[in-house]
Amino acid sequence: MTQRIWNYISGLRQTSPLVHSITNYVVMNNTANALLAAGASPIMAHAHQEMKDMVSIAGALVINIGTLDEYWVESMRLAIRQAEALKKPWVLDPVGAGATPYRNAVLKELISTYHPSVIRGNASEIMALAQVSVQTKGVDSTHQTEEALDAALQLNAITGAVICVSGATDNIVHHGKRILLRNGDPIMSRITGMGCTATALIAAFCASTPGELFEATTAAMALTGVAGEKAAAQAKGPGSLQMHFLDILSTITEDEFNSSLNIEEEYASIQS
Repeated sequence: MTQRIWNYISGLRQTSPLVHSITNYVVMNNTANALLAAGASPIMAHAHQEMKDMVSIAGALVINIGTLDEYWVESMRLAIRQAEALKKPWVLDPVGAGATPYRNAVLKELISTYHPSVIRGNASEIMALAQVSVQTKGVDSTHQTEEALDAALQLNAITGAVICVSGATDNIVHHGKRILLRNGDPIMSRITGMGCTATALIAAFCASTPGELFEATTAAMALTGVAGEKAAAQAKGPGSLQMHFLDILSTITEDEFNSSLNIEEEYASIQS
């Protein structure tokens, strides 16, 4: 699988898909720069009047609920409807799921009314989204990825979406298949928006290869983890990590990637 994943990375650089992100104020700059560094093109628009047009020219859509308000929620509805009408992939990032009743109500609507292609969140967010009783610490996870495996499998069964639980070990599940990725570095958790960046990259890879959502998600998370790990080895702290992360997204070679990737494939089922 390592070679196939690199082929996705190379393909993204060649196709340079446009990704439309309805995302939060905190991460716009981070995610736009990461998309550009990886080879994609970002656009971030929220006006109701241009949602259909923007989605029509994009290859994929990101819905990130980090900074919710009623206007943006309607923008999300309009964009999702157009994406689904045009059969374009859209990726849901349930930032802070479980934190407030309003946030939970919006998420319930998004996954019950519409059909996300991929859902990426940390363990606590995925557990909350699957309506497991958990304590959510803002947008940070209070659980490990392994604790969220059953919730991820349940969400996959309910929504049909590829589910990615990100953390020290990333878990990606779909139709009983499970990928574990063990790259990255703890310092990545000290930079806001790294998870949101991963979500944006997932959308880019889904746009580049829309028929292969499971492996596209795997490729995005693998690139994020390997680039973060290599950036941490060069960084003096969180600030320089961001700089090195963007550089490595842009310049990493096949040999550098393949020699660093730590991936495992297995099958998973919901525990009774």
